[in-house]
Amino acid sequence: MASPADIGVAKSALRELGLARRLARTADDRSAATAAVTTALLDGLAGASVVAAFAPDETEPGHGRLPAAYSRLGARILLPVVPEEGRALLWAVGTGGLVPGRFGLLEPVGPRLGPTAIGTADVVVVPALMVARNGARLGRGGGYYDRALRHVRPGAVLVAVVFDDELLDELPVEAHDRQVHAVVTPSGGWQVL
Repeated sequence: MASPADIGVAKSALRELGLARRLARTADDRSAATAAVTTALLDGLAGASVVAAFAPDETEPGHGRLPAAYSRLGARILLPVVPEEGRALLWAVGTGGLVPGRFGLLEPVGPRLGPTAIGTADVVVVPALMVARNGARLGRGGGYYDRALRHVRPGAVLVAVVFDDELLDELPVEAHDRQVHAVVTPSGGWQVL
């Protein structure tokens, strides 16, 4: 069994690799991935009444189409707001208008909801750098989603969106890591884990 320090080092190395790969992707690769994951994600989210999601940055699959495409679902869409202080995500209803927030991440305009608002979601779309076939998820390391997912209601589906080569056989995990139930990739679509 690996020590917590060894797990942390392994996760850091994977994050560095994942971020470098994302930065090296061509615009055409990103565009094709975005089209494919948007279609698959909308199909998988059909019927959800409340979806907590995020606005992908330019390196993530879905950038430029999500979260605007969620408006086709007819669901209430909650988007995260990174607070100026602390690491507990706030939420706001996504109504279409996005502005740069902390770390340059796009966030919705409008009233802020507390950290527990995510608990109303049927489905939570979480960002990830990599996902393992057993549902282990590797984020960017800030812990924002690890904290937010504590408020998810029992039975809510957690789904991550990654590029094809970011779905791996295994990932290092720590006790606080929450597994996802599904992953969406450009060529594999919505896959239950």
